This record gives sequence, C-alpha cells and structure tokens, in this order.
Amino acid sequence: MRVLGLDVGERRIGVAMSDPSGTLASSHTVIERKDLTTDLKRILAIIGEFEVQQVVVGLPRSLDGSIGPQAQKVLEFMETLQRRTRMPVVTQDEWLSTVGAGRALAAAGVRGKQRRERIDAEAAAFILQGYLDRERARRTWDFSDS
Repeated sequence: MRVLGLDVGERRIGVAMSDPSGTLASSHTVIERKDLTTDLKRILAIIGEFEVQQVVVGLPRSLDGSIGPQAQKVLEFMETLQRRTRMPVVTQDEWLSTVGAGRALAAAGVRGKQRRERIDAEAAAFILQGYLDRERARRTWDFSDS
C-alpha cells in the first residue's frame, strides 16, 4: 500500500512517498503554496499518479501537546483533503521532523540553498517514516486477530 506524507506549512508543502509495500519513506517534492484549490490539485495529481491509498499529515502540536493556531490550520487543510480524496487521511506528530530532516541532509553533505529547497520534503519523509514504523510495530503487537 503506497502512502503519501505531507508536511503542510504556510509557504510550502513537503511531500514524501512510501515504497509500494508501505515500508520505507522517501522525499518526493516540495509544493510552493499558491491557494487552497491549486495546492489540492497538485496533491490530488500526485495521489492519482502514484495510486496512493492513504495520506499522512504532520500535525504541529504545541510544546505542551495542545492544538495551536498552526495545528488548527493543518487540521482544516487535512479535512478538506479528506473530503476531496475520500481516502484515509491521518495525522502523525511532527515533533522535531524539521530538525531530523536537517540532520539527515547535513549528514548527506547537503548545504546552503540546496538544503533549504529540500528540507520540507525531507521533513515529510521523516513524518511518514515515523508513521510507517509506528503502524508496523502496532501490527506486530496486535494479537486481537489471533
């Protein structure tokens, strides 16, 4: 099952994609935000092209775990996307995703302008990989089917 990961920001949306088995996440692209209609069209085109079956959206909770203004905007975006796709759209805590993405890019030797251009897609991959790992662990420990 292919899963799409999104890191929704004010100016850009980082996009990541899982492999067909839903095991590994990798960065895909960065969408420069224009308006909601245009942004959704770009995401829907990616969903159609790659036959995505689920979307994971990073949720930027406040330090105390509450839903702040930015998280509320992301939830509204997510709800609109879910209505348009009619597929599962879930959240994943994006705590330190940009930090993790920055470290991964630095370790790969990516610097300066290239790093700024790729950070949002890498953050989306970080968010998506966290979700995929959590779901794999949950399935491993779910004995209710036995």
